[in-house]
Amino acid sequence: MAAGLARAGRRARAAGWRRPLGPEETLGLLEASVVHREGAVLALSKPHGLPVLGRPGELSLAVLLPALRRRLGLPAELHVVKAPAREYSGLTLLSSCHRATEELQQFFTGARQRGQYPVTYRAVTVGVPAEPEGEIHTGLRWQQQGDTAVVVPVPAPGRRSLARKEVKNTLTRYRVLGAAGGCALLQLQPRTAFPEQLPVHLTLLLCPALGDHQHSSRVGRVLGVPFLLPPEPAAPRTQVLDEALLQRLGLSPQQVRHLPLHIHLQELVLPQGPIRAPPPLPFLRTLQRLGLPGHLER
Repeated sequence: MAAGLARAGRRARAAGWRRPLGPEETLGLLEASVVHREGAVLALSKPHGLPVLGRPGELSLAVLLPALRRRLGLPAELHVVKAPAREYSGLTLLSSCHRATEELQQFFTGARQRGQYPVTYRAVTVGVPAEPEGEIHTGLRWQQQGDTAVVVPVPAPGRRSLARKEVKNTLTRYRVLGAAGGCALLQLQPRTAFPEQLPVHLTLLLCPALGDHQHSSRVGRVLGVPFLLPPEPAAPRTQVLDEALLQRLGLSPQQVRHLPLHIHLQELVLPQGPIRAPPPLPFLRTLQRLGLPGHLER
C-alpha cells in the first residue's frame, strides 16, 4: 500500500499542481492510492481538486468509479460512503454493498450524535493559533454576494434562523501539532458537517489554510497583526503570502494562485478501528520546506 501511495504521489508531483490530470492519469492515481480493502469496503486517498460529483462533462470520482471497479476486479458497483470536498485531499470511503453503505453512514451519524469525532483532518495554516488547542464554535450560513453564494459565519445565530435552518451551528476541535516561522500544522476534528466549514473556521482563528484562495482575504493585517474583516468587502482572491514565506515555499508571486488548499482528510474511525492515509507528496513537501512535523510520512 505504501509503495502504491509513493508511486501515486510521484505521478502527481510529475504532473505538477498547475496541469489537471486526465482520466487515465487520475484513474491510475486512485488505483495506486488504495489504503484499505476489507470485504465490501474500500478506502483510497483522493487527490486535491477531484470532485465526487462534478458538473456536466467534468471529470469526477463518480465518473471514474465504474472503470476503477473493473481495474480492481470488484464484482459489484461502488458507492461513495464518505469523501472529502473537491478542494481537499484524503481518505475516500467506498462500498460495493448497499447495506454496508447504509450501516457505515449510520455509524458516522451516530458517532457525531454521541459526541465522538470519527473524522480527522490535517491542515497547514498561515499563522499560529493563540491557543495550542481548543474549539471553534459558530453558526454558518450561505450568503449571496453578487452572482456568487458564499459561506459566512454567524457568531450568535437566533433561534428563528436556526429553526428555519437558515443557519447551522457548527463545531470544530483543533490542536496545534507543530509551528515554525509563522505557520502551523493543525489537527482538525469537525463535530458537524457544513460546506467549507474547515477553511471558514480557520479564518476565525486568524490562521487561514495555506492555499485558501476563497476565504483567506477575510483575514487582514496591520503592522503584522491579523484581524478579521467582515465577509462583505472581503471578496475571494488569490491568497497573499509575504516574501519570506514565498521564499521558503520556493514560489514566485505568480505561482501562488496554483497553490492547492492544504487540508487533508487523514483518518476515519470505522467500527473495526481507524484507517489512515498520509498526505500527498505536495503537502509533505510543504511541511518539509516550512520545517513542520510529519513530512517523513509515507
